[in-house]
Amino acid sequence: MSAWQPTVVSIEGRFVSASNATLLGTTADGESVVYKPVAGEQPLWDFAPSTLARREVLTYEVSEALALGLVPETAMGDGVYGPGSVQRYVEVDEGFDPFQMVRRGDDRLWPMAVLDVVCNNADRKLGHILRRRDGTLMAIDHGLTFHPEDKLRTVLWVFAERPLPDRLVRVLEEFLANGADELAHRVLTSLGATEAHAFRARVAALVRDLRHPPPPVDRPAVPWPAY
Repeated sequence: MSAWQPTVVSIEGRFVSASNATLLGTTADGESVVYKPVAGEQPLWDFAPSTLARREVLTYEVSEALALGLVPETAMGDGVYGPGSVQRYVEVDEGFDPFQMVRRGDDRLWPMAVLDVVCNNADRKLGHILRRRDGTLMAIDHGLTFHPEDKLRTVLWVFAERPLPDRLVRVLEEFLANGADELAHRVLTSLGATEAHAFRARVAALVRDLRHPPPPVDRPAVPWPAY
């Protein structure tokens, strides 16, 4: 859990392609951040209202607990439009397009695929896969996570039914033994008991099967648009 408690004091711009209010802001400490106020969330039929910001924070916490380092530091904060998720702004390679990496199933995407399974990400688009200027991959936009029903929608189905890499198996086994209960409690206090139980069950199932799950046949498997 992050000890960061940011306060957004000014807004510099808006990411206009986002369906929910996603703002470039500046904190009281002068840091650039991505600010998603709860007040700017669009209602969804299948996700509880006013919970997307908490789901963003939980995904960061799982990424850190698994030592994946995929999600920029994210915390609940306050700001000019009220409470919301606040994520440290990361300078990225604007020319990066993950399409070819995704198409060939680049091994560097495996940690992201595992994170999405664990968090039940319903919105892994190509545009949510970024590359920092130092070449490190980053994952953003995690409001549609932690649903108690199977909602995995992703552009990373290239890994479907493949065995997990050994390094990630070890990480998951350690997490299940020593970290999953604490994170499940965080999900419980943030979202509820049903979501917490489903989260714990997903981790256990992944450790048991040691394979990426297959795509669904009863619902769309890939988010639209793909970017």
